[in-house]
Amino acid sequence: MEIQDKILALREELTQHNYNYYVLDNPTISDFEFDLKLKELKRLEDENPIFFDVNSPTQRVGGMVTKNFPTIVHEFRMYSLDNSYSVEDLQEWEKRIEKALGEKVEFVCELKYDGASISILYENGQLTQAVTRGDGTQGDEITNNIRTIQSIPLKLKGNYPERFYMRGEITIPLNTFASINKERANNGLELYANPRNTASGSLKLQDNTEVAKRGLQCFPYYFIGNNLPYTTQWEMLQAADELGFKIPHTSKLCTSLEEVLAFVDYWDNERKNLPYETDGIVIKVNSFSQQDELGYTAKSPRWAMAYKFKAEAAETELLSIDYQVGRTGAITPVANLAPVSLAGTIVKRASVHNEDIIKKLDIRIGDIVYVEKGGEIIPKIVGVNTDVRQPETAEIEFIKNCPSCGTALIRKEGEAQHYCPNENGCEPQIIGRLEHFVSRKAMDIESIGGETAVLLHKANLLNNIADFYTLQKEDILPLERMAEKSAQNIINSVEKSKEQPFERVLYAIGIRHVGETVAKKLVKHFQHIDRLMHATMEELVSVTDVGEKIAISIKEYFKEEQHQIIIQRLRDYGLNFEIGEEAKPISDSLEGKTFLFTGTLTKFTRNEAQKMVEDHGGKNISAVSKNLNFLVAGDKAGSKLKKAEEIGTVSILTEDEFLIMING
Repeated sequence: MEIQDKILALREELTQHNYNYYVLDNPTISDFEFDLKLKELKRLEDENPIFFDVNSPTQRVGGMVTKNFPTIVHEFRMYSLDNSYSVEDLQEWEKRIEKALGEKVEFVCELKYDGASISILYENGQLTQAVTRGDGTQGDEITNNIRTIQSIPLKLKGNYPERFYMRGEITIPLNTFASINKERANNGLELYANPRNTASGSLKLQDNTEVAKRGLQCFPYYFIGNNLPYTTQWEMLQAADELGFKIPHTSKLCTSLEEVLAFVDYWDNERKNLPYETDGIVIKVNSFSQQDELGYTAKSPRWAMAYKFKAEAAETELLSIDYQVGRTGAITPVANLAPVSLAGTIVKRASVHNEDIIKKLDIRIGDIVYVEKGGEIIPKIVGVNTDVRQPETAEIEFIKNCPSCGTALIRKEGEAQHYCPNENGCEPQIIGRLEHFVSRKAMDIESIGGETAVLLHKANLLNNIADFYTLQKEDILPLERMAEKSAQNIINSVEKSKEQPFERVLYAIGIRHVGETVAKKLVKHFQHIDRLMHATMEELVSVTDVGEKIAISIKEYFKEEQHQIIIQRLRDYGLNFEIGEEAKPISDSLEGKTFLFTGTLTKFTRNEAQKMVEDHGGKNISAVSKNLNFLVAGDKAGSKLKKAEEIGTVSILTEDEFLIMING
């Protein structure tokens, strides 16, 4: 028992020293003394494996190799943020918020650290799982690597929620990044481009001993879970500090937009003195009940905005323009540039988007152009230095024919892009649709990546998406780099893809303007492909997030005989074209009825309430109008309740009355 006590005491002492050093930036012993104690603990643990603990400080240094990182679906989606680049954007955002809520709001301003987002699950105070952001819906499980990051607590202090996810940003301090590159230079290795990409890449290293060497840090920015004991973002940040997380004490609670703008101005200059890269300010509505009421768009929370600092710009020569053909036939002009260093990377190409942008900027071959990274990620041309333009330079003539198949391009009224209409004879479109179909967000056919899809197409085995389900192993085996196992894996993956739900299939078939979010909304509303195929314009635009442009695209897609044939083939092969039994409404008792929830809800969360409505055939809408049947008002209901009372035709329910309506 004496050995166990010694091990436990050493673990507790070293954990406290780690916290002092990595979280508080206030070490109380020397590195030499710490290393001696750590070696003593490791010796005792090696000699007494019965006392192994995954949360021991000795496990922070690595020693595990992960060959594959399993894909995990996020229990709570990780949304992206809308970006703002001007004061006017922020003012408009504040007006929209206050109009929706009918009351003033407080804001919390936090620095937007430039790194990689992570979602970490804590259960009963212990770190149990860590998943990358991925596409926001699912990511890679990297728990073993995250455990090596010293500023992330393996066990929480104080009064912690029983189960919650900590959302945070993984970064590399600038001095650490410089040291890594210095070592690489000494070893004759290529230097890393920037801390953000290096942090992101470090999270997926197979040997977590190497991850431990990278000096990664983590800054929490949100907790999410069911029935968490916090009412505001500010309260949550203070609690995170007490639980043992590393909180940068740069955030501010602001009672007005003027205070927000003062915070932005201060950090626009002061950020140059920070030990980390930051590319902006994240501004959040402080009250969680107000956040809940504001809700989300298809991609972003309505209650948060990222104000991006002015992007770094550079001058370089425009050498030429290429024209790329997308899977839907859209033509995108891409500028080829003389290589130039920009925000830590060498930029050689930049998107010009469409003909209107070319004319608006009046860019010409040979011009010296100004290049920025949009949101400091995607390079774009933002202007021309006309003072040095050569007089003989000619305006750019946008191409008239497809650069791949030569077909005359079309441009529909009201649209910015040109399109190649040769859907079945244009190689980039065919390949693009095949690659889209097998992609992770679509059918997720694991053994067929983009290169394999191209290989199968070149062998004349795939000409459209339905052909995937006619593949035979004996046809695949003769192809380059194909062995028995590889060929069988392809056949197995294709067969397994038949299990994908209707919403994935609808997204995968590649209807123009129908992304994964719109596909989900369409599936929930129509439930069966036949209802969708024969839907009227009025029925389509009644679906949330489906406007006239998307509705026209859907109608045009299903009108084509070739698309009808492909859909029928996919149905015959066994793909899902109707909603699964588990996703169907429990009843139709609320059929044709519309609901809206306002105020602070105590009997259920807003998401739970909206799901109950949908489970019984009802529809949730986002605003009070004559189309609203029922307003369910919680505590402190504001402008929505008042407006509903003024309309007079809206039935106002308490939470208990709503539950009675649901349960009968």
